Amino acid sequence: MSCGGCSGAVTKALSKLEGVDKFDVSLANQKVTVDSTTLTETEILSAIQKTGKTAKVAGQ
Repeated sequence: MSCGGCSGAVTKALSKLEGVDKFDVSLANQKVTVDSTTLTETEILSAIQKTGKTAKVAGQ
């Protein structure tokens, strides 16, 4: 994420995703943290990738 539009797109996508308990989008750190007890990592990554952004699990 390199701009406010990018973080806004990710925020919008995660806000609409059913099963997300909470999330934090940090443009400064270029990181997104998502808490969910029902969604898999794959489902969360897919929702973010649909915005056109590259997403991966931290450490991978």
